[in-house]
Amino acid sequence: MSERAPYAAGPHNSRGRRHREEVPRGRSEFQRDRDRIIHSTAFRRLEYKTQVFVNHEGDLFRTRLTHSLEVAQIGRSVARNLRLDEDLTEAIALAHDLGHTPFGHAGQDALNACMRPYGGFEHNLQSLRVVDLLEQRYGAFDGLNLTFETREGILKHCSLKNARTLGDVGERFIRKQRPSLEAQIANLADEIAYNNHDVDDGLRSGLISLEQLTETGIFSRHMKSALRDFPQLNGRRLVHETIRRMIDTLVTDLIRQSARNIRECEPQTLDDVRAAPPLIAFSEKIRNEQQELKHFLRSNLYQHYRVARMSAKARRIVTDLFSAFLDNPKLLPPEFQTRAGVDPARAISDYIAGMTDRYAILEYRRLFAVEIL
Repeated sequence: MSERAPYAAGPHNSRGRRHREEVPRGRSEFQRDRDRIIHSTAFRRLEYKTQVFVNHEGDLFRTRLTHSLEVAQIGRSVARNLRLDEDLTEAIALAHDLGHTPFGHAGQDALNACMRPYGGFEHNLQSLRVVDLLEQRYGAFDGLNLTFETREGILKHCSLKNARTLGDVGERFIRKQRPSLEAQIANLADEIAYNNHDVDDGLRSGLISLEQLTETGIFSRHMKSALRDFPQLNGRRLVHETIRRMIDTLVTDLIRQSARNIRECEPQTLDDVRAAPPLIAFSEKIRNEQQELKHFLRSNLYQHYRVARMSAKARRIVTDLFSAFLDNPKLLPPEFQTRAGVDPARAISDYIAGMTDRYAILEYRRLFAVEIL
């Protein structure tokens, strides 16, 4: 890798950790963050948390774990080309979904509705809560004691009300500043990964078709390109070749447009990056194509009646579990009963958010002795 850019995040300009530790041997501070995330309980649970399709619907659909790995791979490629810190980008990418509920966005929406009288629920805030408090692995502190830069990158969105309670990582929302370029990369790598791989999973499920997808400019253009080069291509190989080309176009465009933005802005330090407008971005053409694809997926996949039915069942599971535990906190495991003595609703929210899809279904059956999924 060429020399890191002066405005990249790094050990020389890191704000450090909440609890002081010795400098790691044989790896950087951000590599230590990445390793702690990978070894965490919350990271392992991502294997059985929904991306779009509930875990038991098939072994080949993406989960939060495979999605996080794909985001990290894309993010590292972009960071390397822009002379930024790959390890920080990777750590943020691997941690960004640690706080996600079971059953994807349906589970998150249901838990947020349950928690509305108690401060609400948002998975970015929950991811930060996981790495700051809920992981219990070290003798010296709660959480993973990650660097400020990784924690900041995990928190993509935050209301001013919540920002005022978060200390250092909430400051940028109050001051209307940007995070590091590495965090900005992880955010858009997430978008590239889920858009393209939801297309793949949607086709595999049969809920959307190639004929429907040719209505979108970016898919149609790349499928035609694949067929020009390989006229006999069909089936899954045509899908893979098309999506591969789409991802390459998006990553290449993101690198080129971001490099152009950085040259025009001329940041010299990380503080300059924070004061500038967002610098990691797609070109206008590609951004519009991405929006068209997102709209297609929302209308044809996420709102498909079969997905809607599964989402309704998922919301029922989360809502009924929350109500049962709130009515009788003694139904909670012992460690969560202790927390419930201080803040019952938040303790229950932590417990449910940490569940995998199949564990949530199992808890539902234990409590209500009925089959739902």
